[in-house]
Amino acid sequence: MSRLAILDRDAAPSASQPILDAVGKQLGAVPNMFRMIAASPAALQGYTANNAALSRALDVKTRERIALAVAEANGCDYCLSAHSYLAANLAKLSADEIALARQGRSGDARADAAVRFAAKVVTARGHVTDADVAALREAGYDDGQIVEIVAVAAENIFTNLINIVAETDIDFPVVQAAAAA
Repeated sequence: MSRLAILDRDAAPSASQPILDAVGKQLGAVPNMFRMIAASPAALQGYTANNAALSRALDVKTRERIALAVAEANGCDYCLSAHSYLAANLAKLSADEIALARQGRSGDARADAAVRFAAKVVTARGHVTDADVAALREAGYDDGQIVEIVAVAAENIFTNLINIVAETDIDFPVVQAAAAA
């Protein structure tokens, strides 16, 4: 059972209710993570605004690969479950690509550079090398896209941490991290 409350829409603070309504309209349901974050209207507004902005960064396949790599690195079963579902059903990644992403890799050379870099950003806490950045440039990423890779990784670190702290009840097909970070 979740350590933090999973709020029904009507039990959420009034400032969170329209955001939950918008999430429900967009997704067809309101995942437990949003319902848990709704206890803080500021956190919910910040997360959903950041998420909306980053939905225009990179491409959906790369964003989902990064989300999987970050969730695996941080040992977040909630996010790993959610992004495995989204990777398969929204981004249309194959089971093999999902497995590679969980390892911080991809079968696509350009995506591989981004996912490897994002995984290193997480595991090295941002202390990447000149060679790491050069590998991204060699794969065709410009400075703006490098910022976006870090931003997508950082957004996923937030959701990983909040879901690990909350032990959010998983409302997707359950996928467990290979080893907790």
